Amino acid sequence: MKYVMLVGDGMGDVPIPELSGQTPLAAAPTPAMDDLARRGEPLLVRTVPDGFPPGSDVANLSLLGYDPRSCYTGRAPLEAASMGVEIGPGELAFRCNLVTVDYHEDGSLTMLDYSAGHITTDESRRLIRAIREECGSEAIRLYPGISYRHLMVLRGDAPRISTVPPHDHMDRDVTPLYARYLEADPLRSLMNCSRRVLAGHPVNRERIRRGLRPANAIWLWGEGGSPAMETLAERFGLSGSLVSAVDLLKGIGILSGLDVPDVEGATGYLDTNYEGKVQAALAALDRGDFVLVHVEAPDEAGHQGVLADKLRAIGDFDARVVAPMVRALEARTEPFRLVLTMDHYTPLSRRTHENWPVPMVLYDSRGVEKPGGRPYSEADVRTAVAGSGLEPASGPDFFRRFIEGGEEVHG
Repeated sequence: MKYVMLVGDGMGDVPIPELSGQTPLAAAPTPAMDDLARRGEPLLVRTVPDGFPPGSDVANLSLLGYDPRSCYTGRAPLEAASMGVEIGPGELAFRCNLVTVDYHEDGSLTMLDYSAGHITTDESRRLIRAIREECGSEAIRLYPGISYRHLMVLRGDAPRISTVPPHDHMDRDVTPLYARYLEADPLRSLMNCSRRVLAGHPVNRERIRRGLRPANAIWLWGEGGSPAMETLAERFGLSGSLVSAVDLLKGIGILSGLDVPDVEGATGYLDTNYEGKVQAALAALDRGDFVLVHVEAPDEAGHQGVLADKLRAIGDFDARVVAPMVRALEARTEPFRLVLTMDHYTPLSRRTHENWPVPMVLYDSRGVEKPGGRPYSEADVRTAVAGSGLEPASGPDFFRRFIEGGEEVHG
């Protein structure tokens, strides 16, 4: 038995007037997902427990059957695992976004773009390295990542501040939030120094010349210490891989004991290498029992608030990931169980995540007892599940059912 999970990050949304009251998931062309939903079993799963931030970190831990209440320490340590950065005792890891802010004459700031115009990896690494050279110290270490996503590790006594993700505050006044970083060293020195470095860097001068948004500030968030997690092999006897472009998911994969292949051209955005991800996933199934394929693009479109991009991202996920994966799996002789899901909602109107239970499809190539008979959309899955009388499952309960419902019971 092979186990496959296909995750369209942030696909969920609310009805939109421009789509005649449909959601992007219902309106986009998704024949492959709709076919799976009609033949598979509909489920609702609560990927974000009460009291936890509705981010991809918590939600994807839940999708892999972990209880965030026992293993979640913050987002940044998960990304650190992907980057091979060890978080030692007395250290905190922070996610370090390159962002675009508007510095007003009165000293206030507005968050214009949490991704600095989806700055390229080459440009952003040049900027982070320049900040590291000018602003790093024994207490502060900076590590370049992918596109706008980077890492900072703080050693010693950390200022007691409450950080927030920048994508939750697009086009808003962030003056009081930014001021938290300036309350005490060493963060105050880092923020002031990095601002000076970014303001005069050739990368930003060139971006401005081309009409692109400059990366004129850093934003720290998602802090935490190193987590302790059992692997999927220890818990279920599973071996496998996690295929994603982003360090967060790769870090979760590494801590879960999964392989995390590098896919050339995988960007975490609309221009990602979908075909390369599918090839990597199928190769992973030749070596192991399980694979998770994660696509970030719908979530990025949701944060940007761009309807056309979200429709495109969902359509591409269907045509270039779901359809070829199902065709390839059905051409093999071995039975498989496949989960089609999102990790959380990222509504265009809100431009941030919501913690609502996510609609899922659990498909078994041998057949399911109660197929949904409906296409894959938020409303269709809720309607199909409503008659069952079941409450939304937790992540651990869902994953146990997914794996232990196979021909071979693991663990």
